[in-house]
Amino acid sequence: MAIDPQLLSYFQRLAERYAGQPVPRDAADRRARFADIALMSHAPDAEMLRTEEIEIPLPGRTLAARLFRPQGKVSPRLLVYFHGGGWVVGSRDTHHSVAAFLAADTGCAVASVEYRLAPEFPFPAPCDDASDSLLWLAEQRVRLGFDPAFLAVAGDSAGAHLAAQAASQASLFAHPGLVDAQLLIYPAAVPAFSSESYRAFGAGPGLTRDEMAWYWQQFIGDEALARGAGQEDTRIHLMGAAPRHMPPATVVVVAAHDVLRDDGLAYADYLVRHGAPVITIEASGMTHGFARLQPEAARAREWMRRAAQSFTSLLDEA
Repeated sequence: MAIDPQLLSYFQRLAERYAGQPVPRDAADRRARFADIALMSHAPDAEMLRTEEIEIPLPGRTLAARLFRPQGKVSPRLLVYFHGGGWVVGSRDTHHSVAAFLAADTGCAVASVEYRLAPEFPFPAPCDDASDSLLWLAEQRVRLGFDPAFLAVAGDSAGAHLAAQAASQASLFAHPGLVDAQLLIYPAAVPAFSSESYRAFGAGPGLTRDEMAWYWQQFIGDEALARGAGQEDTRIHLMGAAPRHMPPATVVVVAAHDVLRDDGLAYADYLVRHGAPVITIEASGMTHGFARLQPEAARAREWMRRAAQSFTSLLDEA
């Protein structure tokens, strides 16, 4: 199936807006442009949601987070969400609508966590922030009014990578089974660029091969990037080693026209091989970033509703 016409129209508007302007190579400039782009696709929150800002105190730093609470729901389940942006750009503001839609569609309370960004804070800082904030929020569930018996993670793109590695690290070093479920939207899984989807969709739209290589380089540096698929640290290569415990129930969402499509499919297969219940959704007509583009394209909204429905079915079984 061809790329959705509404998405193509969006990318055309984007191309016209920045005609003649190269993609910034400086991280700060790229963040500024991404924040500007994100403003184009903001949607009002559902009336059922209430938002609040909290701080997550961690050793040596304090992280900001935004809570999305379904009103009238007593002790909702908690879903900890990490935004996309290649570990370099993005914030709880640029991905506000993604988190709000997740809360409205799943009925979970969503905590959208602001983690430190590369290259100023390269690996392992973003991973540490994801893992440590997850454990802090798990410990605060009763105080914050969430179901103390349930915890889930979610993320898109680099945020899905951070969510998955945080769940894995929690299982390794804290509490096996702490995370009950995960929703991973077009996850970046491995610092390698030779898959069929990288060859087919390397020029975009949504995300190019060169952009993804640049993001990985900013995140892990040249030496680690050179190891590529030979990387054994599962905080970098999500499939670099077998898990010690069964991974949580997972919904993996991939976009049919995305360089990261095969990353997501490979990670879903990895989870299945190690015993996890997995639902894989390949969103036809979609490109990278479609979760953030739900206000732009009706089909993007439909696919994310379907993902949320699949996720809630896993929650009911978890």
